[in-house]
Amino acid sequence: MNAPHSDALAFFGATGDLAYKKIFPALHAMARRGNLEFPVIGIAKSGWTLEQLKARARESIEKHGGGVNAEAFAKLERRLGYVDGDYQDPSTYAALRKNLGDAKRPAHYLAIPPSLFATVVEGLGRSGCARDARLIIEKPFGRDLPSARELNKIAHSVFDESSVFRIDHYLGKEPVQNLLLFRFANVFLEPIWNRNYVDSVQITMAESFGVQGRGAFYEQTGAIRDVVQNHMLQVVGFLAMEPPLTTYHEAIRDEQVKVFRSIRPLDPGDLVRGQFRGYRKEPGVAPDSKVETFAAVRLHVDSWRWEDVPFLIRAGKCLPVTTTEVLVKLKRPPLRKLGEGDTNYFRFKLSPDVIIAVGSRVKRPGEAMVTDPTELKLVHHQDGEEMDAYERLLSDAMAGDGTLFAREDAVEAAWAIVQPILGDVAPVHEYEPGGWGPTEAARLTEDIGGWRDPSP
Repeated sequence: MNAPHSDALAFFGATGDLAYKKIFPALHAMARRGNLEFPVIGIAKSGWTLEQLKARARESIEKHGGGVNAEAFAKLERRLGYVDGDYQDPSTYAALRKNLGDAKRPAHYLAIPPSLFATVVEGLGRSGCARDARLIIEKPFGRDLPSARELNKIAHSVFDESSVFRIDHYLGKEPVQNLLLFRFANVFLEPIWNRNYVDSVQITMAESFGVQGRGAFYEQTGAIRDVVQNHMLQVVGFLAMEPPLTTYHEAIRDEQVKVFRSIRPLDPGDLVRGQFRGYRKEPGVAPDSKVETFAAVRLHVDSWRWEDVPFLIRAGKCLPVTTTEVLVKLKRPPLRKLGEGDTNYFRFKLSPDVIIAVGSRVKRPGEAMVTDPTELKLVHHQDGEEMDAYERLLSDAMAGDGTLFAREDAVEAAWAIVQPILGDVAPVHEYEPGGWGPTEAARLTEDIGGWRDPSP
């Protein structure tokens, strides 16, 4: 399907942190590749001028975009416009419409708090700015299932679902897409990628840092809302989905939704929550906070392919390393005397470098017929020419390609999985910074030999 390309980009929250760290560097990269052939209008209520916004953009790219390319930045400067105004004021949208000029198919990017979504969507609708337009929405998309449904209702009051693009930047990352391609581009995987051969699946998303001064934000979020409901479940979807119909553009998203609907809603017994020592002393954090900075869950995927195969997820802050790793452990061969310890596995490291590894066993030198574990490994070091997630997602949204965006039914199905474990439904166990989280998380993996900790 060849959707018409958006002919302008308006982004609300132009003076905010997300624009500074991600959006301006992405726009600069698009200009460098020759893909910024449309006007870009920033909207915010900051009392700024266009020149101040341009200076902010340059500073942003110098700090977060790998340095300013003079030719690319000149193109971005020429394309850039600015509307300073209140989101509740109709004149703000009238000024936006004027700045859009001859554009007939704009894309509106809401890099703003969810509490302002309704105001902006309704303002776009009343002003005519939403006609033949697209809506790009930044996460978090809701705090729970009811609020996600309400946001969907608000978006659909003005925009058709086919014109709504919900950003989960994790889906735009090259390594995450590589995981999907590795599964379906290699014929040797399909015969064993099921409950007959797979013993367990572990996904670890570790961050060696804390909340980095964002305590007030994290108090409203926690690890489950921040990464489990979205990023980690997306990875589960890629690992567990059926082969997509390559001739149908919605096929990948259809298969993702099928996986989410096959996962049982989580029970508090499937959850271990943790909080690193010192979190309660962070600015903006309540002295008696029960918000989790670590979460480990055990998922049950009730499908023909995955019945009885445990999927384990853990994510946390102040852990020993910053990395995301997937371990698909295969079942043991019949003769145990061939080797104790690690059996076969596939290991996918998604960051900071991309590693695809196969765990196998080879004969130990000598007369005895015994084996030692070894690992066959492919390492891909990312370079500066690869697309950043935001550049890829903005380019896809402007082109009308929704493959890497969360669809309405997927968002709601993912929230339905975690809904029973939101809030203070399980104890929060304190853990020391620099460790692998609370020791209580070990109970989730007792029957599969414990957690495998990623290496640095």
